[in-house]
Parts: sequence; structure tokens; C-alpha cells
Amino acid sequence: MEAGTSLLQEQLRQEAAQLFRVREEVGRVIVGQRYLVDRLLIGLLANGHVLLEGVPGLAKTLSIKTLARTIDATFQRVQFTPDLLPADLIGTLVYQPHNGSFTTKKGPIFAHIILADEINRAPAKVQSALLEAMQERQVTIGDDTHPLPDPFLVLATQNPIEQEGTYPLPEAQVDRFMLKLHVSYPTKVEERQILDRMASTLPPPEPNRVLTTADIVRLRALVDQVYVDDKIKDYIVDLVFATREPQTYKLDLQRWIQYGASPRATLYLTLAAKAHALLQGRSYVTPQDVKSIAADVLRHRVIVSYEAEAEEITSDEVVKRVLDGVPVP
Repeated sequence: MEAGTSLLQEQLRQEAAQLFRVREEVGRVIVGQRYLVDRLLIGLLANGHVLLEGVPGLAKTLSIKTLARTIDATFQRVQFTPDLLPADLIGTLVYQPHNGSFTTKKGPIFAHIILADEINRAPAKVQSALLEAMQERQVTIGDDTHPLPDPFLVLATQNPIEQEGTYPLPEAQVDRFMLKLHVSYPTKVEERQILDRMASTLPPPEPNRVLTTADIVRLRALVDQVYVDDKIKDYIVDLVFATREPQTYKLDLQRWIQYGASPRATLYLTLAAKAHALLQGRSYVTPQDVKSIAADVLRHRVIVSYEAEAEEITSDEVVKRVLDGVPVP
């Protein structure tokens, strides 16, 4: 048993070194944003879609494109606009007049990695077209259902909802994203590095390919082998239940929470914590792994009340108080 654990630990260290090479390649193009890159890798490892939110100009799109270029996989960028149609995304049936038949023209969704750029600029009918693809890894065109490639990952960007020309994403779709990331401004030192590196008419350097689709499938199998102790599992369940029944955990938050996190949050928090541990080269999950990733898993699943909005209490603040109030094993 110990020999098997030691072998797994060594294998995880080697894989973590390969993932470090991915970080290095992305770092040739992107300055800073370590948090963003690591969370994108966690989504990749844990087979979970990722939503990035931030004001324009923070390299959200460039980060996703750069990460995709480090992987030997098919990649499609879809620019979401108010006039985008579901058929533009998933495909449609095309009539063939010479024989009276219909052929299937597949859309850009049939790729390993999809960049849904400015996803909240398209109306609800386009968002609903993504639901089946994101959850079932398949799309239905006419009477036929078509499986999507494996691996399949949606990495979406959006600008803050209050900006002109955007639509709030349906809650059912937001819940399909494993992680929602808030991308912030770079530090002063990082912005100076961006100036030195990017203030040029030349295109940014092209990153080298480090991973293949087979590597991703193998890494996901390793994520499944990362050990989670029963106490950690109980801690994860307690965190999620504290968003639904805060009074049970002696947290004065019930007036700020309209809806707590769903069971999908429990599953995603466990998977994301395991992927976070693998990134650190560990074969087991610690409470810190859970706390490090909890805000990204829970912030879009905790719906705050009108009272909280009136007092400018965000879901991030609620999640922070839950993390501070639930005892750590």
C-alpha cells in the first residue's frame, strides 16, 4: 500500500513539472496572472468549464488563447454578439437541392477547447444552445445527436453585467461553469513589465505545445486518484450546507442569502480541490486546497438577497464569512 502511494506521489510530481512547463509557456506571453492561469489549468484537469469576468483589457481572451496553443488540440474562438444564432454555434441542417436530402453542417462547438468570447453579449436563445453541450458533451441537430470531442472544455469571458449591450446569463447556465473567476488589474510592477514587453507593433511570441489531448485524459485519471480524507469530505459538505443553512453553523448570514449552493457545488469543489493538489504535486487534498478554490466554485452559486444588494454585500463576502466561520478539520 505504501509503495503504491509513493509511486503515485512520484508520478504526480512528474506531472506537476509538466504543468509547470505549461505555466512557463503561458508566461512568455502573459505577464503575471498566476491565479488566472492556475485556475484555467484546474478547469482543464477537473473537466470543468471556466467563466472569466473582468473589465476589458485584462488579457482574458489572450490568456485563454495562449493556454490553448500550449495544447495539441483543436481550438475555436466564437465571438458572441447580439445577432448570433444557435445554428452559428452548434451547426445546422443544409438542404441539398440536387437530391432533396439534408446534410449536417457542424458548427464551431465541435472542438476540444472553445473560447466563448464576451459570452454575455448574446441573447438567451444562444446561451440555451450551450446548455446541452456543456452538461452532456453532445449537441442535437435536427433528429440526430452528435457527441463532442473528448476532452471538451468551454472557457468563456464576460464583461461586468452593468456594461451597455450585455445580457445576464441564465442561472442554469452559470451553474454549469465549475469556476467563475474575477480577473483584477495587474500590479504596478506587472504593468511596467507589460509595457516593456507588449508596447510593440510585433505580435506576441508563439508558445510551444506542451500537452496533447492524451496527456489531458491521463492527467484527469490522475486527478481521480488524488486522496480525499473523510474529514475533508465532511468539511466540503459543511461549507456548502453553510450557504443554505448558515444558522446551523452559528453564522448570521441568512438575511443575505436568497439561495445557497447546489449539490453540484459539492462535487465541483471536491474535484477542483483534487486538481489543485495535483498542481502542487501532492497525492492528497488538504483543507487549504479546499479554501484556495472555494470562492471560485461558490461565488456564482450563492445568490444574495435584495437586502444584501441594498447593503452592497456580494456573494464573495458571503463566501468569505462562510470560510471564516466553518471550523477547519
